[in-house]
Formats: sequence, structure tokens, C-alpha cells
Amino acid sequence: MPLNREDKRAVVAEVQAEVAKAQSIVLAEYRGIAVGDLTKLRAKAREQKVYLRVLKNTLARRAVEGTPFAPLADQMTGPLIYGVSEDAIAAARVINDFAKSNDKLVIRSGAYEGQVLDKAGVQALASIPSREELLARLLGVMLAPVSGFARALAALSAKRAEDAPAEAAPAEAAVSTDAAPSEA
Repeated sequence: MPLNREDKRAVVAEVQAEVAKAQSIVLAEYRGIAVGDLTKLRAKAREQKVYLRVLKNTLARRAVEGTPFAPLADQMTGPLIYGVSEDAIAAARVINDFAKSNDKLVIRSGAYEGQVLDKAGVQALASIPSREELLARLLGVMLAPVSGFARALAALSAKRAEDAPAEAAPAEAAVSTDAAPSEA
């Protein structure tokens, strides 16, 4: 069913609102994908907070006009699905992961920080660890010296605890041998 002019304005306004908050946009050709597979892709996108939408290219061009993503308008041809995310890598990761398992989804291009990315650029962006993963790695690096120091202290105290009874036993034996001749 074709959209009337008011519906088109509403769609452009909705997409403009998402693009205004976005750090990255990924375009992928979805020709020949089964509806069930597309539904799975949308569900995965929702989990990752990625705005995923099939749009008329003219409406998408109007939505990105005057934004850092405007250079991407030249790439907007053919049947495309648009992934838009506030997280710099979420859209690229969702679409790239899905494209690995479904060869009918072809990554066309993307944009990040005002630069247009080709397919390889989008795949490189998708391979960057997420913010949570990077923070976990940083925390691990920061805690490694502290935990190593704690293990060393525990080993030292355990060694001293083992050595203390061994030193005490010869001293008691010396006391008991000294005491034995005097009793006789």
C-alpha cells in the first residue's frame, strides 16, 4: 500500500529522530531473504538496541540530509535495510553477524563519524569489541597486579606457617634431650 504525503513525512521525521541520535548507520541488501530470517534479524537488532528498518531510498535520503551521514545518500540504491544505532558498533555487529549465517544479506556500506565505509570497513567496525568487553578487559588488567600480590602474600604466609612448626620441633627436641640427662 503506497504511503500518502503525510505518512511519508511521518516516516522521514521518525528516521531523522533516530539518525540524530546515531553514531553509525549500516546499509545491507536483503534481496531473497525469507520472512522468518528477517524476523530473527529484527529480534536480534531489538536486543542490541539497533533501529532496523526497510525504507524507500528517497525517504532515507531525505532523512539523512544535513547530517554527518549525508554522504551515504549516494549508496542508497536497490532494496536496502537500514541499521541505525547510538552505539558505534552495534548496527555493524548485528548485520555482520547475520550476514555470516545468511548469504542473501549483503552488506553494502555504512557510515561512522561522517566517513562512508565500504563492506570491509563495516566488517572491521563490527570486529571491534563492545564497550562492556573493553571495560572488562581493562578491569582484568588493573586487577592482575593486585591479585598477584595477594597470591604472593598468601604463599609467603603459608610458607612461614609451614616453617614455624618445623623450627619449633627441633627446639622442643633439644629441650627434651637436655632435660633427659638431668633426670638421670
